[in-house]
Amino acid sequence: MKQLVKNNVHWLGYIDWELESFHGDDYSIYNGSSQNAYLIQEEKTVLIDTVWAPHRFEFIDNLKKEIDLNEIDFIVVNHGEVDHSGALVDLMKEIPDTPIYCTANAIKSLEGQYGKHDWNMNVVKTGDSVDIGNGKQLIFVEMRMLHWPDSMATYMTGDNILFSNDAFGQHFAVEELFNDRADQCLLEKEAMKYYANILNPFSPLVARKIEEIVALNLPIDIIAPSHGAIWRDNPMQIVEKYAAWANNYQEDQLTIVYDTMWEGTTKIAHKIAEAAREVSPETVVKVFNCAKADKNEIMTEVFKSRAVAVGSPTNGNDILSSVDGWIHFLKTLKFKNKKAATFGCYGWSGESVKILKESMADAGFEVIEESISSLWNPDEEDFSQAKALVESLLK
Repeated sequence: MKQLVKNNVHWLGYIDWELESFHGDDYSIYNGSSQNAYLIQEEKTVLIDTVWAPHRFEFIDNLKKEIDLNEIDFIVVNHGEVDHSGALVDLMKEIPDTPIYCTANAIKSLEGQYGKHDWNMNVVKTGDSVDIGNGKQLIFVEMRMLHWPDSMATYMTGDNILFSNDAFGQHFAVEELFNDRADQCLLEKEAMKYYANILNPFSPLVARKIEEIVALNLPIDIIAPSHGAIWRDNPMQIVEKYAAWANNYQEDQLTIVYDTMWEGTTKIAHKIAEAAREVSPETVVKVFNCAKADKNEIMTEVFKSRAVAVGSPTNGNDILSSVDGWIHFLKTLKFKNKKAATFGCYGWSGESVKILKESMADAGFEVIEESISSLWNPDEEDFSQAKALVESLLK
């Protein structure tokens, strides 16, 4: 059922406690999520976004309990992705003449996903507005590539609410709805994970869009994203975090990522961690076997790190497929301003370290010359190289 956001604005979405993955299985979810839709009831009644298709009938039934669907004056589609537009087709069967406001690219994505319908589509761009009565307006702000070409945000004057869609959200189920009532540790963790794994490739666009929004000089009392908690307590805190995250973010952290065949590469990984504690005690060190740990959790730690060490034994004149796949994903996230070192074991040809260096450079990392390449099982001579590697990596 609906929950009050502010004055005549209500949340009307779906809290998805059972959701375990997103974007297929490409994004892991451990604390649930939500699809947030919003109902504005001023002189005009406006629906902002809908929910994912599996929950479309429950959403429409709940909407009917609150209002006569024919009272909806228009629908705002901030983003055409199915988790926000999944109920639209069935909703429009009930109210086929209701105007829809969205970007030109959103029309393409809606038609591409659901086919062409004879809907009353109204294209908007940044700065366009529509009067909703009682002295209030909705102002549209294109958010292209944050994270689809069709994305936009909608700002409501008077109540000073920014309906930000995928920007500033989290995959996080918050039954209490608001950021000040959420678990603060989980909220920050999930917000950073969301940024690192979904929005980081678009960081230059994020930085410019934040500057653009600030330049509009709009007072913002609430930021209402399409996933997770609604920011009402100091809502600009998440904007400030995005500004920092978009600026080649790093903390004093080293993340070590590897896979192993017969534990030799594992031993090197642990020795590098031990050397890091000796060389730089203040540096946070995290160690992950990428074949066993969750890749999105690892990427969040890499996002926080100023340096990484990546290891694989040689297998078939190459690196292990688990490490290769992980680096492929790493490359798509376009992390900047980070250093990398490489390590691994081999029994015959020994190409893994060279391949790792090339792959990490291709992923945008500054790869140091020092590496550890151990024939068969690492011994004290191999382990003795860890200190120099870490010193070069963290200096």
